[in-house]
Amino acid sequence: MEAITMKSNRPVAIWLYIGVGMLIVQVLLGGITRLTGSGLSITEWQPLLGAFPPMNEEAWQRAFDNYKQIGQYHYINNHFTLSDFKAIYFWEWLHRDWARLMGFVFIIPFIYFLVKKKINRSMVNPMIILFFLGGLQGAIGWIMVKSGLNEENLYVNHIRLAIHFISALVLLSYVFWFALKLSIRPVEVLNVPVLRKLNFWLLVLLTIQLVYGAFMAGLHTALVANTWPDINGAWVPAGMFSQGGFLTDIAHNPITIQFIHRGLAYGITILIGLWWWKAAQTPTHSLLHATRYLPLLLVLLQVLLGVLTLLNSQVKIPISYGILHQAVGMLLLLSLIWTYYLSRGDKVSPELI
Repeated sequence: MEAITMKSNRPVAIWLYIGVGMLIVQVLLGGITRLTGSGLSITEWQPLLGAFPPMNEEAWQRAFDNYKQIGQYHYINNHFTLSDFKAIYFWEWLHRDWARLMGFVFIIPFIYFLVKKKINRSMVNPMIILFFLGGLQGAIGWIMVKSGLNEENLYVNHIRLAIHFISALVLLSYVFWFALKLSIRPVEVLNVPVLRKLNFWLLVLLTIQLVYGAFMAGLHTALVANTWPDINGAWVPAGMFSQGGFLTDIAHNPITIQFIHRGLAYGITILIGLWWWKAAQTPTHSLLHATRYLPLLLVLLQVLLGVLTLLNSQVKIPISYGILHQAVGMLLLLSLIWTYYLSRGDKVSPELI
């Protein structure tokens, strides 16, 4: 029966894993959009007509004239030609169009699976939540962009950016968890309370770290201290806790944000090393044992990419390093969700008693 159920669920699971891949691409496109300063280039929200870029020179000029009305153009990009505008328009347009494509990729197979009765009753509520989260993410994205379409804001606020980023990761994690439930045999899910608890706290710390990663990107914080392992020649840099209150400082002071981001990176690396050591005690034939290296390798790569991003942030943040850093951060999150899933079983394996 288990084999029959897994085979029946396989097409839906594959569909969800495709969605996971597309969501990763979408988040990376969002990162490129931010690093290239493209996020405010499209000043209108047109769910259908907006799927096409301006189709002639007159339409391009009209879009450019709309961009000229906001503060980002007046104070930062007033030297732009139409050609410069087209370059930043491209990334925001691609980011939005990829979201439209994801909508089709989720909705059309969903209807097909309903007709073919591949979606059983237990999947209905998770599917409703999935589509709700997808719609919510689109709404958050537009609200975020709209908040920057004025004379006062030169960029989208970094806290709004973090909300948009984390809500995307919530959607990504939810789709991935749903796919795991449909594709992993119950026998592979172990009950390892010690690992599960440590894994849970790693996910909490990593979520906080990802928020601070969004703060780093939103404020271009790498540019205020691009040395390593010290921070501008000091282990505890000057200028921290100087912006009128603890909460204000940890959310708005660039040097404090970078100090916290670095400290969390070191702490998470050490804890993942401890988790890896404990995971070696799981049964050698188990999937959890086989995948225990993945979080460790990813976190080490993530730290390396973070250091390279810092060291190469001389005049501006290097897009290639920044996007690779973001990509590995998402893969690290998914790897910890995977290992958490594999350690949350109900029955204790005899080898673990």
